[in-house]
Amino acid sequence: MSTKPEIIITTQDAERLEILLDSLSSVAFPAKAGLAEELDRAVRVDPRQVPPTVVTMNSTVRFELQPSGTERCLKLVYPGTRDNDEETVSILAPVGSALLGLSEGDEMPWPRPGGGTLRLVIKVVVDQPERSGNYDL
Repeated sequence: MSTKPEIIITTQDAERLEILLDSLSSVAFPAKAGLAEELDRAVRVDPRQVPPTVVTMNSTVRFELQPSGTERCLKLVYPGTRDNDEETVSILAPVGSALLGLSEGDEMPWPRPGGGTLRLVIKVVVDQPERSGNYDL
């Protein structure tokens, strides 16, 4: 039995991420297979139908790492995108791949760098482009 929660992504994000993955080699991006698996298992919805509590691309999300209780607030972005006003995390970073498609309250197991597992808990989706009516990001 999987301990991963259901994830929801927009059809637009899925298309863009599949193009991105096709452009990367497994050598350049060792976690390519893992992100591809997440895309495969995701429920895909029209951008206008995505729930406002789901982490989509370009969303800002506050999450907690357990058991430490450390909280972070990051904007999930495509590689090479920086926003000087916010802290960002690339979808290609392990935590970025883990955030995509989760909803407020969801928990996701996440490998600890030195071994073992952490739990990533979504506290709140602070900002989501689709919730604001922006479907072109």
